[in-house]
Amino acid sequence: MNASSAPLAPCSCNSIDALIASLQSVGYYADRRLATAVFLAFKLQRPLLLEGEPGVGKTELAKALSQVLGRQMLRLQCFDGLEQREALYEWNYAAQLLHLRAAEGTASTTELEQEVYQPRYLVRRPLLQALEAPEPGALLLIDEVDRADEPFEAFLLEYLGEYQVSIPELGTVRAKVPPVTILTSNRTRELNDAVKRRCLYHWLDYPERERELAIVRALVPEASRRLADQVAGFVQQLRSQPYGERFQRAPGIAETVEWARALVALDTIVLDPEVAVETAGILFKQRDDVAALNRELASDVFQAAEQAAQLAQAG
Repeated sequence: MNASSAPLAPCSCNSIDALIASLQSVGYYADRRLATAVFLAFKLQRPLLLEGEPGVGKTELAKALSQVLGRQMLRLQCFDGLEQREALYEWNYAAQLLHLRAAEGTASTTELEQEVYQPRYLVRRPLLQALEAPEPGALLLIDEVDRADEPFEAFLLEYLGEYQVSIPELGTVRAKVPPVTILTSNRTRELNDAVKRRCLYHWLDYPERERELAIVRALVPEASRRLADQVAGFVQQLRSQPYGERFQRAPGIAETVEWARALVALDTIVLDPEVAVETAGILFKQRDDVAALNRELASDVFQAAEQAAQLAQAG
């Protein structure tokens, strides 16, 4: 949902309304509940844990925030088997070995050990980079933390609770400026309560129709008003009952935007069921889901979306 990459004057974020407006200026349309959670995380200097289905805009929020706050974004992409050295630091063993060889015979073992375990031999990873970032500080995205294992969660507790980490050879490294920290989870597994207690929490759901429509209009301005309305309405119906239960995974906001761009590229003026079926591979990423959107179902969804739009206008 992030539309712009142009440099901006950093947002002072002294109100929720100012934060909402700043996020909208870079193409991210946050509702008030989400903006309140972000505002409090920023003001209270607490990490923010965002959970929700894939494609609802969790990662994009971090990208947009880094722009409006004028902070460097550092991203730690989590995966099964992620180790501390990949998240925090590791020693540059090649450089240390060269130093030892060069100094061989000129210093005692104790002196050599002190020399090689110096900050200049550290290879800094995202967590350490975030703690050492100068003013105005960094924004750290710990993405898909649910993909990492429980020992890694335990390792994160010191950082999340105190914005510091312990390096055995150097001691404790504390944040120069507390990083704005966003954790995301697709809830493939339940996170440890100790992690949750150290964070503010927000469940990020699919947007309501009007907000999704605003996103489409902002990010795909070349789409006609009629086409943008139809795209937002059709996707909203795909996610709702009884249609949503037919798919393994409903389209996310990113798929809605990409679909609108594809329809514009096809010179589509008005959406119809046939076009929806032909472009189903943009909305869905599973073979069974693509197959499920047949002509009959697309016609039903299209009709339901049209009826919902008429009711909204009448109301």
